[in-house]
Amino acid sequence: MNYILFDGDVRKSLLPFTYTKPVADLRVGILTIREKWEKHLGLTTTTVTEDYLEEKYPMVELEENILINASFCPTKRLVDKVKNLSKNEAIFKGEDVIAFFTTDSQEEVNFEDYTQIEFEEELIQIQNTWDIFSLNDKAIQQDFDLITEDRTSQPIPDTVQCINKENIFVEEGAKLTYAVLNASNGPIYIGKDAEIMEGCVVRGALAMCTNAVLKLGAKIYGATTLGPYCKVGGEVNNAVLMGYSNKGHDGFLGNSVLGEWCNLGADTNNSNLKNNYAEVKLWNYETGRFAKTGLQFCGLMMGDHSKCGINTMFNTGTVVGVSANIFGSGFPRNFVPSFSWGGASGFTEYKTNKVFEVANVVMQRRNIVFDEVEQRILQHVFEETAQFRKNY
Repeated sequence: MNYILFDGDVRKSLLPFTYTKPVADLRVGILTIREKWEKHLGLTTTTVTEDYLEEKYPMVELEENILINASFCPTKRLVDKVKNLSKNEAIFKGEDVIAFFTTDSQEEVNFEDYTQIEFEEELIQIQNTWDIFSLNDKAIQQDFDLITEDRTSQPIPDTVQCINKENIFVEEGAKLTYAVLNASNGPIYIGKDAEIMEGCVVRGALAMCTNAVLKLGAKIYGATTLGPYCKVGGEVNNAVLMGYSNKGHDGFLGNSVLGEWCNLGADTNNSNLKNNYAEVKLWNYETGRFAKTGLQFCGLMMGDHSKCGINTMFNTGTVVGVSANIFGSGFPRNFVPSFSWGGASGFTEYKTNKVFEVANVVMQRRNIVFDEVEQRILQHVFEETAQFRKNY
């Protein structure tokens, strides 16, 4: 069987993160949503996404296919039902389709002609940007159970103090010494070749992916995810760094999500609680205005390739788009459009030739090529987001 993950309507609610990747490639928990499905299915998947992303994330259609809504994270029971789908059958969760069977000769899909199977059990569904951090504790636990099932952790060095040691899993090549790991409130997963330096204090849930680093004396509260090659120092609480992003120095990051290739300068801080304890609003790309989140705690949402200078201060509920460069004193606005250059004193447009130069240097440091495909994606995002830069 051929399995295809599709973005669905939630893509617009997950901007700026889905400007540069499909919904399936968002990281929540330890794994990306695609990695979760592929591990459960034992097969690779392809993607239905925006036209400009298809070159990097192509779709492969065979004679018979099962399309899966990428906003839903899999469970064993859901995967069993997906595998057993037959022609003209679809799985629903309320009004949302989870998965459906289709053929390459099928001109259109009309669910009124389908047998609709209702899935009753609770599922993790990523519908908004803030779901990535607010549902991260559940996602880490699910991934931890999946990845560590019937496996034995590498030994934890005697110099590391542990609480609830059986809830800690260390992969091959990981390095840790003179740290405190408390897995009472959630599991701690230390990925392949990851490193926890001396003096770090961790309270789970924590997911450290391949080659992630906790720098000297870091203080980490769950539920936090450090994607591949992320470097983190200072204080972090309930944040997700999707991959290749750095918060290498002191400063606070809380209830936040950073995309890939982001960098926070030394002593960058974000607020995650308003002074009046009111509900936090976040910028909504679809409506072009700020919308209620239903959350009291909500920090920074930063798209891929964005960066900020030392001592940057972010207000509660700040959204930064793709490839923004923020610096200077004072609080920048709560919505920083993609390809913006500046700070509280004002912004100008960050030209793509300069963006490409920086991206090339940054990605080379991780032995990843910033090729023409990546350039075309960023060029498209630059043009698509021009409307938000009109009010400089």
